[in-house]
Amino acid sequence: VFEKAGVNVSVVFGLLSEEAARQMRSRGKSLKAKDGKLPFCAMGVSSVIHPKNPHVPTMHFNYRYFEIEEADGTKQWWFGGGTDLTPTYLNEEDAVHFHKTLKEACDKHDLKLYPKYKKWCDDYFYIKHRGERRGIGGIFFDDVDSPSKEEVFQFVKSCAKAVVPCYIPIVKRHCHDSFTPEEKLWQQLRRGRYVEFNLVYDRGTKFGLLTPGSRIESILMSLPLTARWEYMHTPPESSKEAEILEVLRNPKDWVH
Repeated sequence: VFEKAGVNVSVVFGLLSEEAARQMRSRGKSLKAKDGKLPFCAMGVSSVIHPKNPHVPTMHFNYRYFEIEEADGTKQWWFGGGTDLTPTYLNEEDAVHFHKTLKEACDKHDLKLYPKYKKWCDDYFYIKHRGERRGIGGIFFDDVDSPSKEEVFQFVKSCAKAVVPCYIPIVKRHCHDSFTPEEKLWQQLRRGRYVEFNLVYDRGTKFGLLTPGSRIESILMSLPLTARWEYMHTPPESSKEAEILEVLRNPKDWVH
């Protein structure tokens, strides 16, 4: 069913690289280094699943905790993460199920969270040079450090527990669907976009590559086994391929 799938559990300690610290400061973090050094620890679980069948979407989730010790010994901490879906072809029923399940997980904690993190997801997984999103979104958040560590942790756990129910029913529904060589080709082209986002824009990939001694194979686990790029490829108007592109260019509200 899955052509390439992986789960990474990461626990990383060390000193923040200058580039990583600069990236965090650009997001509004005031980090006071001691002799230019910032000890940090980061931990998280992430998964990327690339199915064989083009009618089963690619799925990614990541939930993480970050802590930095400043020069005076005070610690800054925050949680981040999200779950998002990247279909090759649009199935509205699947999209609604995926988003509703994530909304229910968020709503247990605060009704404002899902709309806020859904928009954040649409904005984050944006391939600027293509003018389209990587997929049909889900939820995404970063730098969450209130109301309290325990409350944010409970919220993150709710999100993580929603991963299986939001995705596996979709897999079971479509993993035996028949598909044509043309549909498989379109899947390869869409995977090319996935690669472009991950290598050009994804903050997690960049952070991993900047961390001294990091395991490169694990960082690049998110990339599909195969992908394709075709010069100036444009799908025919009103085709199934054009339909998914429309949603990637103009994100939809799937739950109302």
